[in-house]
Amino acid sequence: MLVNYFDRVNLSVSHNALIAAFGISDITYGYLLGAYNWTYMVCQLPIGVVLDKFGVRRIGRISTFIWSIASFGAAVTPNIPGFFSARFLLGVGEAPTFPANAKAVGSWFPQQERSFATSLFDAAAKFAPAAGVPLIGVLLLHIGWRLSFAATGVISFLYFLLFFVIYREPEEDPHLSNQEYALIRSTDADTDPGANQQSSLLYLARQPKVLGLALGFGSYNYVFYLLLTWLPSYLSESLHIDLLHSFVYSGVPWLVATFTDLLVGGLLVDALIQRGWNSSRVRMTVLVLGTAMGLGILGCCWSHTAAQALFWISVSIGGLSAAAPVGWSLPSLIAPWGSVGSVGGILNFSNQISGIAAPIVTGYLYARHAYTAAFTVAGAYLVVGVCAYLFLLRRVSRIPAESVVNN
Repeated sequence: MLVNYFDRVNLSVSHNALIAAFGISDITYGYLLGAYNWTYMVCQLPIGVVLDKFGVRRIGRISTFIWSIASFGAAVTPNIPGFFSARFLLGVGEAPTFPANAKAVGSWFPQQERSFATSLFDAAAKFAPAAGVPLIGVLLLHIGWRLSFAATGVISFLYFLLFFVIYREPEEDPHLSNQEYALIRSTDADTDPGANQQSSLLYLARQPKVLGLALGFGSYNYVFYLLLTWLPSYLSESLHIDLLHSFVYSGVPWLVATFTDLLVGGLLVDALIQRGWNSSRVRMTVLVLGTAMGLGILGCCWSHTAAQALFWISVSIGGLSAAAPVGWSLPSLIAPWGSVGSVGGILNFSNQISGIAAPIVTGYLYARHAYTAAFTVAGAYLVVGVCAYLFLLRRVSRIPAESVVNN
């Protein structure tokens, strides 16, 4: 996930360089920021089904190789259509990442350990901008945007080799004992007799719990992508901070997000559940309160200094990040066992609608110097997300398999 998000944030720090190199407008740049989300979104629903059929190991190897090629493609492209093509390919390659991680955590960890396991990969999505924006920004200023994209391509390919050698499904790993495998599976004893059979996407998409989770997480991802793609430009252009310092300052909220993701959404949730607290109530509380804290983004509407803006952004993304690992652990907790990847795909499909909309809507509003409106749109969506958790998801419990309902 760390490498995955290096590939995503390198575009956000290349704003001025790409406008100068290709002569594009801020609106076109907004479309370019969201380009990979188009193919990423289109792939989400089928990729969940494919993951359930072929497993994380096979699909992970293919996807990591594809996204490595995409980063090199961006580095050598001669024009904007070529750049769009590279970003479209990146979306295809990275599409399985979150659903595959959610499925892998469900396969490898007992329920009472899944929040922290999930927070490890989800926190990496926050730490990548914290480390990647300043590092890639310095690379861009010293060696140019093309070589900065090539550098992320090299890192991605090295990760492909590492994943190829290391990752195995639990049933394929000779080092996993029968006792440990039984422990992992014993905590999923609440699954229905037909839960090992895949339920259809249409059946899953009609379930209120899935809809509630998808809407709630979509609101989180809107704010996430607004900040992931536009934060350096907002600090530089709206608050008049020089480019280098905007890269450095951008890392502050993402560091806060990394810690809240790990400490609250991961360690605290698992610790409370392991001490006997009601697991559904713990997860729902963190999910709802964390998403509500995301409304801190509205504080930017009246911020006039970098310190004020960074405080409110940190409150917002910190709260949302505490909720994120809980949300990503839910596909393995609410889906019929044979459909975890499919529910993860539906969840990330909703996320990518937000991932497409956030940079484009913000690009139009930014071109009209209306950042206040951009933050207000994000806040309104978060209110919808909180209501979806409260009235549709309601509690964490497993959905019966389609075959069981039909019988």
